[in-house]
Amino acid sequence: MASPNPIDGFTVDPAAIAYVGEGLQRPECILAERDGSLWSADARGGVVHIRPDGSQTLIAQSEATHFASATDEETRFVSGTLPNGLAFARNGDILISNFGTDRLEVMTRDGRSRVLADTIDGTPIGKVNFVLRDSRDRIWLTISTRIKNWMQAMSPSVRDGYVALYENGHLRIVADGFCFTNEIRFDANEEWLYVVETGGKRVTRLRVLPNGDLTDRETFGPSDHGAFIDGIAFDVHGNLWGTHVMTDRIFAITPDGDLRIILDDDRGSAAGKALMAALEKDAVTPELMLACGGTIAPWFASVTFGGPDLKTVYVGSLRGTRIPFFRSPVAGLPMVHW
Repeated sequence: MASPNPIDGFTVDPAAIAYVGEGLQRPECILAERDGSLWSADARGGVVHIRPDGSQTLIAQSEATHFASATDEETRFVSGTLPNGLAFARNGDILISNFGTDRLEVMTRDGRSRVLADTIDGTPIGKVNFVLRDSRDRIWLTISTRIKNWMQAMSPSVRDGYVALYENGHLRIVADGFCFTNEIRFDANEEWLYVVETGGKRVTRLRVLPNGDLTDRETFGPSDHGAFIDGIAFDVHGNLWGTHVMTDRIFAITPDGDLRIILDDDRGSAAGKALMAALEKDAVTPELMLACGGTIAPWFASVTFGGPDLKTVYVGSLRGTRIPFFRSPVAGLPMVHW
């Protein structure tokens, strides 16, 4: 008999949410370590290291000011250096998918950075969104679109996103034709790779072959979330947690494919409804997107399990300046660096 799902009946009480960090800029992706340290992507061109005692340090080769000084919101989110997805290399360096400079970078913990890849097959790589390292030390990369202004690619008709594999210094495409490729995660045995298609409002999964090729592509869970999806992360029970960005919800898809809403900071807002109505007509604009956002951390972007028992959930965001967190009834699936 299958064990009960620990998230059955679980929702987050907003009053139970606490915060860590301050003055952060675009804390889109968060990495957690065993000692309680958090590493948050930051639009000043690197990461912020938040120590277990709450003290924090910006680590960057040189501090960028574009994000803070941009004269309009659209410019702020589509240009300049925009560290996005993060992963730890085997030696502890930080792999950075830079959504602004369109390249895969690696940075030491004292801020020295270099470019690993910025082209593929001799052409610009595109909007590098997320990076993930597997147990075989291979680096997986998502490219959301080849359109420079990513807001113009938030359309169900744009399907130029892809997944690439970086191995032995070579980058190759292993799956393409995605509708704004976003975060990716492996299941516990690294048998399937789960891919967020933000513009498609769904999660797709593909079977991983030993050589890194991907096959047997299928939708996991609902075929239409009715919302843009951004980040995802597994718990040890096999639930896939994630965020609805702009309409600011945290969801989970059970192993059976059922969708559960765990936290809702949109609460049926007029702005959220207008955005989704426009998407149905393929008429999304930056203005409609920028009108959305809750109060906890506008534009939920990612979920990260941390804490000594991996039961603390940290929420990354695109427009927040601190990191909300709450307790989960189930531990997260340990990442390869854990």
